[in-house]
Amino acid sequence: MAPKKPVVIVTRKLPDAIETRMMELFDARLNVDDRPMSKLELVEAVKTADVLVPTVTDRIDATLLSQAGPNLRLIANFGNGVDHIDLATARSRGVIVTNTPGVLTEDTADMTMAMILAVPRRLAEGERLVRANKWGGWGPTFMLGHRIWGKRLGIIGMGRIGQAVARRARGFGLSIHYHNRKRVHPDLEAELEATYWESLDQMLARMDIISVHCPHTPATYHLLSARRLKLLQPHAYVVNTARGEVIDENALTRMLTRGELAGAALDVFEHEPAINPKLLALDNVLLLPHLGSATIEGRVDMGEKVIINIKTFVDGHNPPDRVLASML
Repeated sequence: MAPKKPVVIVTRKLPDAIETRMMELFDARLNVDDRPMSKLELVEAVKTADVLVPTVTDRIDATLLSQAGPNLRLIANFGNGVDHIDLATARSRGVIVTNTPGVLTEDTADMTMAMILAVPRRLAEGERLVRANKWGGWGPTFMLGHRIWGKRLGIIGMGRIGQAVARRARGFGLSIHYHNRKRVHPDLEAELEATYWESLDQMLARMDIISVHCPHTPATYHLLSARRLKLLQPHAYVVNTARGEVIDENALTRMLTRGELAGAALDVFEHEPAINPKLLALDNVLLLPHLGSATIEGRVDMGEKVIINIKTFVDGHNPPDRVLASML
């Protein structure tokens, strides 16, 4: 008799190739409607599943996990960030959590570089002007932006994505600076020609562009607080493709509205999908719907990582992408 397949409940629609492979390997329950599960549906899922495959839109907190059935032993997250999962409660209940690191790096770095280019050169503002049929033709002083060649880029979080952004930014003539929990290896610093700042405050006060690449944890919540944002020079730009909670969004909005910052490019928001209406009214802000890793190739790679983590766990081995509290 063939061994019983594990019940794998997937909370959102994934690429067809990934769902097909999951159906072949597991007793997979798919979300064909591609809408976020309600709290009641999530409760039923954790009661039933051997493996839960959530995404960033699912809040896997202590209350939900307290209702999990005895068979739930793995949460194979579809995504790199795990700030939506209560890791401590999962660990206390003997539930392993995995994620999908590495495969999102290049796509997110591409998006970040595009945003770094777009805001100083006012690309979104110009595109809106053309679509509104308000462009009256070229002029020597029309919609002047700022060049980025020779400017200083301050990277907050020099992990995989931060490093990939630094490599791209060097090609555009940006001077690389960074703040990180730990200083990177001297060889990497030399390769990137990167300057390390132990003090985030000191770095912020000297940069032309700030790009955020740290995870959302209790330690990084509002890391860019109202006080720290005020350290930025009025000509500075803020780019965020990490997590919205890292920036005090209300404080950022106030400064942008008052002209105390030159602009911002945001792919993530503190209370997404809700966006501060005052941000929507600003011309000097590029707003994107969390597209950092949104490529077909990236999503398939993420799904393949999820499958490998599940298959390895089911086969009795330690999943390769197990998330440990010490990693955050």
